[in-house]
Amino acid sequence: MTKKKYRLKKKNFIQFIFLILCIVLMIFLAIQIIGWFLDNEKTNEILHKVQNEIVVEQVDIKDAEVRVQDEDVISSEDLYWQFIDTDFLSVDLSKLKDDNEDVVGFLQVLNTNINYPFVQTTDNSYYLTHDLYQNSNGGGWVFLDYRNQKNFDNKNSIIYAHGRENYTMFGTLKNVLDESWYQNEENYVVKLATQTQSYVYQVFSVYRIENTNDYIQTEFQSDPEYLRFLTKLQERSIADFQTSVSVSDKILTLSTCYNDYEKVVLHAKLIKQVTLS
Repeated sequence: MTKKKYRLKKKNFIQFIFLILCIVLMIFLAIQIIGWFLDNEKTNEILHKVQNEIVVEQVDIKDAEVRVQDEDVISSEDLYWQFIDTDFLSVDLSKLKDDNEDVVGFLQVLNTNINYPFVQTTDNSYYLTHDLYQNSNGGGWVFLDYRNQKNFDNKNSIIYAHGRENYTMFGTLKNVLDESWYQNEENYVVKLATQTQSYVYQVFSVYRIENTNDYIQTEFQSDPEYLRFLTKLQERSIADFQTSVSVSDKILTLSTCYNDYEKVVLHAKLIKQVTLS
């Protein structure tokens, strides 16, 4: 075989391999895209079913025994005083619990699509790839950190979900980074309800940050350590929410991916809770 023919044969072989790799890549991408659309369709079906199966109510519980955080030390300028009379969230989760015992509660973030029941299991990976009914789904579901107590008695309770491009799960948590969102004081309240308790939180920090785990700590060895933690979260905020935080506060953290390299995070402090009858 001449050198010219050998080079030509080698070139054709390389082109053939390249073509095969391109075809394989196209097939892989097509499968991924089809899977993404199918997951979205399944998620939308679940959301429609949930809307038909549960009733979410705003309830004014003035006569109930309400535990308020640090009312005696909050300054008169704090926006807390605008939110302390906010209605509670009430949701009957019994039917969802019959379908999945992992169901814990219901979460609502104003002016986003975050209006979902959430779950908890024994790790922080299962519900990244499974839906509300424990079926395989790349869209996952909204879930509470496995280290947290279901009564939200930890210093920092953390809820996660995928930031889906179709605006489901925590896909609209990115809204909190928009000036139109954080300049509207009506958005500064986050509500959460379990079958027996209802909680109202006041937002004190929102930000976008490179991937890190330093905000998902759930327990602290001392008050000074916790205060340093709270100060760090507040200093990261892209907006001033005109609220204070102290070592006696319990906080709620919502976390999702902004992209492959960054997270979107919201922190809010508990301002009142009530036991539901």
